[in-house]
Amino acid sequence: MESISVEQIEDSAGDAVWDSYVNSHPHAAGYHLVGWRHVITAAFGHPVYYYLAKDSQGAVRGVLPLVYLNSRMFGRFLISLPYLNYGGLLADTLEAKEALLSQATACARRLEASHIELRHTEPADMSWALRDDKVSMRLDLPHRFDDLMRSFPPKLRSQVRRGEKEGMDVRTGGVELLDDFYEMFSLTMRDLGTPVYGKGFFKEILSRFQKDTRLCCVYLEDQVLAAGFLYGFRQIMEICWSASDRRYARMAPNMLLYGSVLRYACEQGYRVFDFGRSSKGSGTYRFKEQWGAKPLPLYWYYWLSKDTQLPKLNPQNPKYRLAIRMWRHLPMPVTKLIGPMIVKYLP
Repeated sequence: MESISVEQIEDSAGDAVWDSYVNSHPHAAGYHLVGWRHVITAAFGHPVYYYLAKDSQGAVRGVLPLVYLNSRMFGRFLISLPYLNYGGLLADTLEAKEALLSQATACARRLEASHIELRHTEPADMSWALRDDKVSMRLDLPHRFDDLMRSFPPKLRSQVRRGEKEGMDVRTGGVELLDDFYEMFSLTMRDLGTPVYGKGFFKEILSRFQKDTRLCCVYLEDQVLAAGFLYGFRQIMEICWSASDRRYARMAPNMLLYGSVLRYACEQGYRVFDFGRSSKGSGTYRFKEQWGAKPLPLYWYYWLSKDTQLPKLNPQNPKYRLAIRMWRHLPMPVTKLIGPMIVKYLP
């Protein structure tokens, strides 16, 4: 039986070792990269626990990134990773996996956390509770965007071109588009009844992952009508966050946005486009499905402390229904001020 030790990365000295392992692992997501540790601590100030599993020769055999969220409103828990679609444990051997899980549960007990949540894209041989009601919607990309457009139904092609016929233009860039992206994102979140992240979160991501991130904004006479935040890792480009002004829905700026980011992904050589996660059969699921995206099952695993039930920290929970209705009527400046203080504790 392989001897495994687990150590915690507490400063930047271990960053290169961590990323070397992540970049070599076939099931790694971009969110496993250690840069996200720095993004989360800088933007939110949460304690992080990044664990390395090593064999007796000192070789890394697994990693597990965890973030600790602690608030009176939502409780105490560890998650890999909050705010993002993917995360979880990577390991080469059963011994490394068990050692990392044992370290995680010991950490949770020490912090008196109610649960641990691991967001996996692959099934794991674990005894923990499983939630599999979410899927990632993914579309295989051809080398040429024109070939992708020809594969779309005529109605979809017409909707993609509608924005251009209305006189809209599309800009793709970096931090210079952040103000416009954030204005549109804040409006959309308010209309959904959801607290908005602080602008600093997105600025940290753009700064930490300059080569891998892009903002895409759709304008009509310099007024932003739709916006998306892109993140690329290996052969996959993901639209992590998107927003559009529903007052202009008839002009289809959102369809132009998605057509434009798909074009960008093809031109940059990505082979898969990730539309993000959705609940099976939901409205967002059907929106992504119309582009030809196929569901990839997601596996969220939970360690639960004694007498703890599976968490329901999401807008579908009836206990948040009144708060969501009230939030939709708040002035935008208020949501931008209060929202970041609330959402930092929502995974």
